[in-house]
Amino acid sequence: MKITIIVLSVLVVLFIASQIFITVSTNKTESQAYQMIRTEGDFEIRYYPSATMAFVTSNLKSYSDLGSSGFRQLAQYIFGGNNMNQSIAMTSPVHMEIGDSISTMAFVMPSAMKKDELPIPNNSEISFKTSEPEYVAVIKFGGFANTENINEQRIILEGLLKEKGLSYYGNFRFLGYNPPYQLFGRRNEVIISLNPENFKE
Repeated sequence: MKITIIVLSVLVVLFIASQIFITVSTNKTESQAYQMIRTEGDFEIRYYPSATMAFVTSNLKSYSDLGSSGFRQLAQYIFGGNNMNQSIAMTSPVHMEIGDSISTMAFVMPSAMKKDELPIPNNSEISFKTSEPEYVAVIKFGGFANTENINEQRIILEGLLKEKGLSYYGNFRFLGYNPPYQLFGRRNEVIISLNPENFKE
C-alpha cells in the first residue's frame, strides 16, 4: 500500500510538471501579431496586419474531421516535409474556416520568414497565401473546442454584433492556440471579419 501511494504521488508530480512545461512552452510560441482596438463587453475588436499562411483546403464540414486531417498535413510540412527537409517553428493560432463548399485550415508562418523564403512542401495540397489586413470581432472561450461549443460561441458573437450594429462578412472562423495534450489554460477564439465602414468617422 505504501509503495502504491509513493508511485501515485510520483506520477502526479510528473503529470503536473509536464503540464507546467507544456504551458510555459506554449506561452513562448510566437503568436500572430494584432492590434487591440477596443473591448465591447464580451468580445474584442482587433486589427490584424497581413500575414503569410500555409493552408490546405477540403470539403470536410466538422471541426474534428478538418482539425485532424488538416493539422496532420500542415504539421508534416513544418516538421521537415519539404524540399529542404527544413523544420519551421510552430506558431499560434491555428486557423480553421468551415464554408458551405470549401473548408480550410492554416498555420501562420513565422514573421521572420518571407513568403519566397519558405521551402516547397512535399505535399502538393499545401498552398500559401498572404492574408489581407482586416478588422475582426473576437470572442474567447476555454477548455477543449468541439463543433458544438464553437457553434455556440458563433451564435453568441453573431448576436452581440447585431446588438452593437456592427456589420461583418465572410465565414466565422476558429482560432486554436494550444496543443491537444495541454489540459489546462486552453485558449480558443471564434472570429469574424468586420466591414471597414464600421470604423469610418
